[in-house]
Amino acid sequence: MTTVPDVALTNGVAIPQLGLGTARLPDEEMRRIVREALEVGYRFVDTAASYENERGVGQVIADSGLPRESVFVSTKLRG
Repeated sequence: MTTVPDVALTNGVAIPQLGLGTARLPDEEMRRIVREALEVGYRFVDTAASYENERGVGQVIADSGLPRESVFVSTKLRG
């Protein structure tokens, strides 16, 4: 299991300092990588509308069995 230090946000919530990026990954590979990352302890995943993988990232997180409140997801809107 990977242990990543947290940083406190201004609202007091602690977020992992290290997250998994998902840019430019084919869907099947992205799903495998996100699944494996969650299994080894990652709890922060980055995605974006322009990556066109937000739905897949969300599905992997939902299928992981982890409590949703234990996983952070960041995303960006299209420009």
